[in-house]
Amino acid sequence: MGARIKSIGVYLPGKVVTNEQLAIEFSRGEPDKIENKLGIKERHIASESETAGDLAFHACEKVLKNFDRQKVDMLILCTQTPDYFLPTTACLLQHRLNLRNDMGAFDFNLGSSGFIYGLAMAKSFINTGIASNVLMLTSDTYSKYIHPKDLANKIIFGDGAAAILIERTSREHIFEYVLGTDGRGKDNLIVPNGGLRTPSKFNAEEKLNKAGDVYTDNNLFMNGPEIFNFTMDAVPSLFEQCMTKNGSSISEIDFVIFHQPNKFILEYLRNKIGIPEEKFYNNILYTGNTVSATIPIAYADALKNEQIAPGSKVLLCGFGVGYSWGAVVVEV
Repeated sequence: MGARIKSIGVYLPGKVVTNEQLAIEFSRGEPDKIENKLGIKERHIASESETAGDLAFHACEKVLKNFDRQKVDMLILCTQTPDYFLPTTACLLQHRLNLRNDMGAFDFNLGSSGFIYGLAMAKSFINTGIASNVLMLTSDTYSKYIHPKDLANKIIFGDGAAAILIERTSREHIFEYVLGTDGRGKDNLIVPNGGLRTPSKFNAEEKLNKAGDVYTDNNLFMNGPEIFNFTMDAVPSLFEQCMTKNGSSISEIDFVIFHQPNKFILEYLRNKIGIPEEKFYNNILYTGNTVSATIPIAYADALKNEQIAPGSKVLLCGFGVGYSWGAVVVEV
């Protein structure tokens, strides 16, 4: 008994924000420099009335178009921007998608490592006989956390969703995992207010980040240098541990897909680890950093572009908020 990624559906909101638009809005920033450094030209942004649940629904409709939805017996949603504190957005999607009632559905809160953790859970449900077809969703609308005057985060993050169908197979296609956590880094990527420990505040005090942009404790705060330091420390070790645990070397891996934070970080990691350029993916030009959806969006693009194909061995690696990280080798 094993599990494999059967198909992926991707949905991006209709509103597109370009570097040129942001440069005009803020009267600063050079579009070409943003693209050259971050590898981002534009990003999709959810409308005011559009939620992570809405994006996930549209992604699901794509992946279920040619699949009998009554065969789905587990739905899991990774998001840090749920429709409600309660009920869980996965339960709302079960009803909205007209899925069976005799199935499981739940949300889990993780960011850029969420796809890796979700695959681990899906594989476990299948290998233990709890489910045969798991619908895993990754959907985030970080734009709703960003202060309107925070250019530094506006240029990085986009909204998006992916729906991944994982099915039972006669042999394993999802191999060995490495997972990690260090909650000491929580303050370096955080929305301080809004939960039950510190509720959102009306007229919260405006602050300036190191780039001179405005934010409040109701908004997303990212300490870029510390996130960079964490990434450079954790990811090379994560990559090597995953190679060792899977008994592989880079020569035996056909393709590598990392979480897509920005071009600068990706290239720094690729050079530091020594991954050949032809095996390494960067696809954030037209999406930006979509948090939990970056890896499945990149995976779907690599399939479409025929950079990976049935039989390819792909190393997937996620890392970010929490701090949290994970990696796995899969066979397409």
